[in-house]
Amino acid sequence: MPTRILKYLVASRGGRLRYLPVVVLMPHSRCNCKCVMCDIWKGNQEKRELTSDDLAPHLETFRRFRTRHVVLSGGEPLMHSNLWSFCQALKTLGVRISLLSTGLLLKDNASQIRASCDEVIVSVDGSRGIHNQIRRIPQAYEKLEAGVQALKAGGRFRVTGRCVLQRDNYFDLSNIVESARALALDQISFLAADVSSSAFNRPQPWSNERASEIALNDEEVVRFKNVMEDFIKVHSRELESGFIAESADKLRRLPAYYSAIRGRNDFPQNRCNAPWVSAVVEADGTVRPCFFHKALGNIHQHSLDAILNSPEAITFRRQLDVKSDPVCKKCVCTLYLNPRAGL
Repeated sequence: MPTRILKYLVASRGGRLRYLPVVVLMPHSRCNCKCVMCDIWKGNQEKRELTSDDLAPHLETFRRFRTRHVVLSGGEPLMHSNLWSFCQALKTLGVRISLLSTGLLLKDNASQIRASCDEVIVSVDGSRGIHNQIRRIPQAYEKLEAGVQALKAGGRFRVTGRCVLQRDNYFDLSNIVESARALALDQISFLAADVSSSAFNRPQPWSNERASEIALNDEEVVRFKNVMEDFIKVHSRELESGFIAESADKLRRLPAYYSAIRGRNDFPQNRCNAPWVSAVVEADGTVRPCFFHKALGNIHQHSLDAILNSPEAITFRRQLDVKSDPVCKKCVCTLYLNPRAGL
């Protein structure tokens, strides 16, 4: 990484942001699944989306801040009314575009995706039956399978999977890897379910009763630990090759997280610098330092630069201690960019 960029990263830890390697955009607010661990779909009656015109005034900030990676999250981005012009505007910056998708609309949009995006990250919640049960959409796995096949049929294209492990699928762990192989995915990663924040269209954090529908109980935590240890032994080759994105130590953090939710131990310590190297822009224009922390402003009212470097945003970053902050301690989706390792 160039020395000037390293200096920007170091300087931003104490003040203004001058470098923003990663931007997460939510082009569309609705979703076409009804997953048991997510509430985004409950707001489908209130369609919101970012347009190319909304994005245009802020492209110069992306350019000046040397943004290199844009992640299209959601909701389901493929439900956007004109996603390809949206992507085209981003492409003028030379950024890498990753599309997060449920997989239901991949087949119908395969050629446009290949032309407009650099990779797709699909949700994989289990082997066929369990995936469909969690997604609560008929033939969800079958549509995902057909979509990945359509993307791969056009030639080499990176498609990876992401799996949220919770009480409905933790026991299916090995089958999830086998499903990822059968789907011809290039990699699979795992994370725990967020059961404590107000993210993902929750007006307020879940009640203990609602969280208990997703989080594991004490008996299930013990079983999960055993399942994980067996998994690590059986899939050592996939861990070594990187087909499984996480290391063995990171995988062991998943049952430890659910044990911490039960109050049986401390939460595994997170390493994250997301608020200093990235930003999230939601479908209504709301800007956050990450998915879980409070909003900093809205791009319909102020420039992205002004929002990220407002007195409130600078104070937030200066005062944030990831090791002790209650939101950060429970976070399931951390980001850490090592400035010395490059991007």
